[in-house]
Amino acid sequence: MNRKIAIVLAALLASVMLGGCGSESGALKDMKVEKYVTLGEYRGLPAQAAAVTVDETQEAELMKALYMDSVTKEMGGITDRAVSMGDTVNIDYEGKKDGVAFPGGTASGDLLEIGSGHFIAGFEEGLIGATPGETRDLELTFPEGYGNAELAGQAVVFTVTVNFILPTEYSDEVVASIGVPDMTTVEEMRQFVHDYLETNARNNYQVTLENALMDGLVSGCVFQEIPAAMLEKYYNNVRAGLEADSASRGMDLETYCIYNYSMGADSFLNQYAEAAARQSLAVQAVANAENLNISDEELQENLEQYATQGGYDTVEDFLGEVDREEYREFFMYEKVLDFLIENARITEY
Repeated sequence: MNRKIAIVLAALLASVMLGGCGSESGALKDMKVEKYVTLGEYRGLPAQAAAVTVDETQEAELMKALYMDSVTKEMGGITDRAVSMGDTVNIDYEGKKDGVAFPGGTASGDLLEIGSGHFIAGFEEGLIGATPGETRDLELTFPEGYGNAELAGQAVVFTVTVNFILPTEYSDEVVASIGVPDMTTVEEMRQFVHDYLETNARNNYQVTLENALMDGLVSGCVFQEIPAAMLEKYYNNVRAGLEADSASRGMDLETYCIYNYSMGADSFLNQYAEAAARQSLAVQAVANAENLNISDEELQENLEQYATQGGYDTVEDFLGEVDREEYREFFMYEKVLDFLIENARITEY
């Protein structure tokens, strides 16, 4: 899908796809939602979002990271001089305490800027003067206040091999080796990174607006008691999705919810179901008021487009076990969000 929408809807649709559940309480468009929600003022809702800009420092840092991760000893690596302060080096190392390697003390192909202070005192300084291919044993001591109590204040030995020194200048040859289509020069890489950050900024801008306006819409409504079948639908759909995700991570649902949401599964699912139902009722009420519902013809056209983009032969193949009414609701949400944004009072900062 080519745009992000409100978090609750996205989670709902994902859970429907994972769980293969249809709408247990009937199609949302067929509900008399006005029995359960009274709309507040939804035109001119206020929203704030960061202006779409690309930070030059972030662009330079990302470009450097992309380039440096692609340099190899054979492709761009410097091997004909000794390490000096300020160099970034590619190293392998193994740390031992009393002759035994300790957890977290071993790495291969790690990048380290000499003088950055990222490693304990003496590590970076101990590599100055080393030539690529050279291995040094560094006898060091972890500081007393080190976060790992088993290593704090302890004497250790790091065996470090300098593989190569990274260049300070970028070359087209290394950029071409990265393997990104249509990115074979330094300037093309610069544009690629700029476009990536700009796209991220636009996506963040859109999501921030959508979430703010959806929150404003729901908070301005007055709700009556929500139908139990509707709450059950959202509860079961998201539960199916979370169970699948938690199982893939080797966790039970209760532990998963406590870890991710700081509450038990039943508490989270009930809160989610309530929030999702309120949002759905409010959005459907706006769609009814502003004639933003999705016709059968529009739904079929959108589904055909999605099926084609996804490489499916037919809409039925694309849908699988998912009820097409879930997609009707999805497309309706998009139209309502577009309407809210078009009529919002947006402030950029």
